[in-house]
Amino acid sequence: MRSFAAAVLVINLVAGFAFAEEKAAVTKDEKITFDQHILPIFREKCGSCHNSNDKKGDLVLDNYGLAMQGGASGEVVRTDGDASQSQLYLVVSHLAEPKMPPQQPKLPDEQLALIRRWIEGGSLENAGSKAKPKKNAAVAMVTVSNQRPAGPAPMPENLPLDPVTVASRGNGVTALATNPWSPLVAVAGHKQVVLYDTRTLEVTGVLPFPEGVAHVLKFSRNGQWLLAGGGRGGHSGKVVLWEVKTGRRVAEVGSEYDIVLAADISPDHTQVALGGPKKMVRVYDTATGELLYEKNKHTDWITAIEFSPDGVLLASADRSNGLVVWEAFTGREFYVLTGHTSAITDVSWSPDSNVLATGSEDTTIRLWEMQNGGQIKNWGAHGGGVMAVEFSRDNRIVSTGRDNVAKLWDINGAAIRTFAGLGDVGMEVAFDSETDCALAGDLTGTVQIWNAKDGAVVGQINTNPPVLARQIEVTTQNLVGTEAAATQTVAALAAMTKTFADRKATADAAVKVAAETATEFEFASKVKALADTDVATKTQSLQAADTVLANAQAVHTKAVAERDAVNKALSDLRAKLKPATDAVTVAEVDATQALAAFEAKPDDANLKAANIAATKKLTDALGALSELTKQSVAVIQDQAGKIEVVATSSIAFNTAKAARDKTAGEKALADDTAAKVAIRFKVAMDSAVTAKATADKAVAEAVVTPEQQKQLADADAAAKKNAEKAASLKATLERLNAAKGRTLQTLEVSVK
Repeated sequence: MRSFAAAVLVINLVAGFAFAEEKAAVTKDEKITFDQHILPIFREKCGSCHNSNDKKGDLVLDNYGLAMQGGASGEVVRTDGDASQSQLYLVVSHLAEPKMPPQQPKLPDEQLALIRRWIEGGSLENAGSKAKPKKNAAVAMVTVSNQRPAGPAPMPENLPLDPVTVASRGNGVTALATNPWSPLVAVAGHKQVVLYDTRTLEVTGVLPFPEGVAHVLKFSRNGQWLLAGGGRGGHSGKVVLWEVKTGRRVAEVGSEYDIVLAADISPDHTQVALGGPKKMVRVYDTATGELLYEKNKHTDWITAIEFSPDGVLLASADRSNGLVVWEAFTGREFYVLTGHTSAITDVSWSPDSNVLATGSEDTTIRLWEMQNGGQIKNWGAHGGGVMAVEFSRDNRIVSTGRDNVAKLWDINGAAIRTFAGLGDVGMEVAFDSETDCALAGDLTGTVQIWNAKDGAVVGQINTNPPVLARQIEVTTQNLVGTEAAATQTVAALAAMTKTFADRKATADAAVKVAAETATEFEFASKVKALADTDVATKTQSLQAADTVLANAQAVHTKAVAERDAVNKALSDLRAKLKPATDAVTVAEVDATQALAAFEAKPDDANLKAANIAATKKLTDALGALSELTKQSVAVIQDQAGKIEVVATSSIAFNTAKAARDKTAGEKALADDTAAKVAIRFKVAMDSAVTAKATADKAVAEAVVTPEQQKQLADADAAAKKNAEKAASLKATLERLNAAKGRTLQTLEVSVK
């Protein structure tokens, strides 16, 4: 709602209104003008307050120019044909506050209708005036950006899939374009533009182009719109803009007397530039369709036009190697670029708008910088001539030409890859950055698609799709075959997988048994080692006991021998003692007798001598006996020692023998245990060896060879591919049937 000041202004405007006494009849188709129809009402109803002298609120209504200028609060009459937003109409019809005239009924309906028709007709001044073009509400300026737009990628939804025309043979590809932010390609056909999903190569929509054949297709920089320029040669030309998602025509620009060969939409959607055989560059306002400016610099058919991605510049090229760069908004000449020696067939800007690529029939691609307008690179690209060239989103360049190939270059002109396979002259080229694929269309109507990474053929697009019923029939047949193939591949994959799984399970079980037997063998080895160690220890102990026993036996034997020797010596001495004792006894008798005889005859010398001799004999006998006794005592003493030694050695011998017998028993037990352990060890070792061999064999059999891995991978890929293909065909069939349903519904509505 307007401000209070505006309300006061309108109050002053309508305060003097009164009902007209007479009113001329106005026909339905009559042009309503200010001078003829509205000025009388204004003079009669508000002239006293809003004339050139009084002009309350700075508003004058008896002068067209001043009335359209408005008052202190701005315009009160809209010139865009929208009466519902014109403040004057709203207040006098009592549709907005303050209602005018104040405290009075609203104007008669016929006067209100007259004012409304005047505004809706463009608020014309007189019969010679023309209404300003109405702005297209569907066209709005967008932000210029090289970044991916927010939201989902623009893809067609519920567009018709039935082609407008089906040709008896393929048509040459006159126009080809890929969406910058979604896997979508547009291909021109007779009276139609067909949209395809570059991932599935399926038709996603058919856009009728009754104007003729499109010779240029361009998606807007944000991917939301598709531009087609074309028509009928020597007859008419036009540029059409569609909304990609809905297929709705949002604008039609130009009305040429010959076909449009080149066109583009500015990145902000405000301008459309076109050109063709008339050699004129024309730039239109997208919202109103007004011609903003035209340029006649070119001397031959204009073959290529493109706005720079930043929207600042516009490049145009012609059939006589003319190349001009313009300021997009003013139309002022920016650069005239010379260098090509033959017709320029295409132009394309780098994403940063700093480099312009051009392709020509002179076989070269040339790069131009925009700082000084100089040529920075040129190279021979296609023998016979370059027909199309395009920058990718990452500054690669794709091209095609009369040598029937497409090529990929880096920004320095170095060849990256050549894509062969076109059946004829390459006419159009595009690059799908979403799938990293190059596309080229040839004179036979084939659109070939290659993977940019390795040059592999991705597929071909059928640029002449059959009618919807045939599409449904073919898709149904393909679905049946694909589902059967999917079932077979899944079964084959399951069987192969089960075989490998069974082998793996067998191998795992064998490995487990081998591990268990290996553990048992390891335990048996440890037990055997302990048993062998015990036998060795017991052997050493027995050897030591044998040595001790032998030593004890030697000592005992020696002690017994020495005792026996002493006993013999004692026996010998005892044998000598008796004679010695007897000799003493005899000597004592003889000495006693001799003494008695000497005492009886002390003077008898013989008796004396006999007495001395007897005494000496006795003394000698006693001495001999004493010596023997002494020796006997010594021997007896020695005998006691020897007996003790014998007893001690006997004990030591018996102890050593008992110890040796015990050790021998322990060794015998250790030998028996070791023998039994050795048997168990042998059994465990044989089991481990057998289990290991079995496991190794099972593992070897379970190993998936590279060839088998490839077979499995191929089977898996085939199963997935068939499943994906079946799912895709189902989705396609649903989409086709839905499109059929929409078509039938449309027909039913039209019949009703």
